[in-house]
Amino acid sequence: MAFLKILLDNLRKGPATEAFPFGEAPTPPAYRGKVAFDADTCTGCKMCEHVCAGGAIRFAEDDDGLHFLIWHNTCISCGLCEYYCPTKAITLTNNWHLAHPQSEKYTQIDHGTVAQCRCTECGTAFLPAIPALMDLAYRGQNDRTKALAGMCPDCRRRATLSGARS
Repeated sequence: MAFLKILLDNLRKGPATEAFPFGEAPTPPAYRGKVAFDADTCTGCKMCEHVCAGGAIRFAEDDDGLHFLIWHNTCISCGLCEYYCPTKAITLTNNWHLAHPQSEKYTQIDHGTVAQCRCTECGTAFLPAIPALMDLAYRGQNDRTKALAGMCPDCRRRATLSGARS
């Protein structure tokens, strides 16, 4: 008789589990899923590569710029890359749909390129200074800081020191 009571209670309450894979499963807002990379805000400090516990992040530099590569099969979603990124160029999304057949394990990569620009003074190729860091370094944007942003680090250093003397 107790069995019928439990059965009726369960029928009245409905399912106690998620309908996945036949329905959408809710994802918690703070879930750490697939890594997203924003090349426009990356400074090229490579801190994410340094702190990556799984060794999933790699950088390579050539004439085009700095190439970012993440292999999602190796990523353990620890969030260290997002935590230590000074400009938040790396974020962990709520996307947890990363299942794939074994035959596709070498295709589970994302990449981005931080393009180099040319110095307005000497013509040397360098990674651009992003506005957020220029604001921090020079306490705001004005014509002078905008001109400094177009210079390589060596020319920027010389221009800043010569401006400080006058």
